[in-house]
Amino acid sequence: MELSPMRFKDYVWPHNPRTYSIAYQRVMGNHKVPFGQYHLQDLGLTRRVMKGEGEFVGEGAYKEFGRLATVFYDNGPGILIHPAWQTSNAYFVELSLAQEPRKDYVRYTFTFWEGFDGYEAAARTGGSGSASGKALAAGQVWHTVVKGESLWKIARNYGVELGQVVALNPDIKNPNLILPGERVRVK
Repeated sequence: MELSPMRFKDYVWPHNPRTYSIAYQRVMGNHKVPFGQYHLQDLGLTRRVMKGEGEFVGEGAYKEFGRLATVFYDNGPGILIHPAWQTSNAYFVELSLAQEPRKDYVRYTFTFWEGFDGYEAAARTGGSGSASGKALAAGQVWHTVVKGESLWKIARNYGVELGQVVALNPDIKNPNLILPGERVRVK
């Protein structure tokens, strides 16, 4: 199975990072009670932390790293589309060079934190439709997926940003896994 490239905001990795890790975290309170006892209190889930490591190789390695760094400097959250994980509204919180400088090679590490609102912004935009590529009420346009298509390809064919298509389809939990016959809102 070939995985689609990782994406964040308007940046598309030329090839997927080498390693990924994801940590799900829960905050717990520990309260001491008399006679050596204690009580644990579940304070709820907190952010998911998504980390990884990758490399750029070849003549344009530092230029590509510069493009990634430009996205890092762009404030605010964005939609992170990972090849295998669930899409999330995330903040790009860390980007590091991880090797001695070389002219044609850059090894880097990155960290994303999932925003607390998760899919909330996307969920407000609507549900599923019933027509293939036809305009519906209020200018909505829907597309029925055919074999071999990806959300990336569908967005490009309709001339819209991938993030917009993802936001319009909160019921699609993994944008890298869409099936023929599925209906996707594109506008």
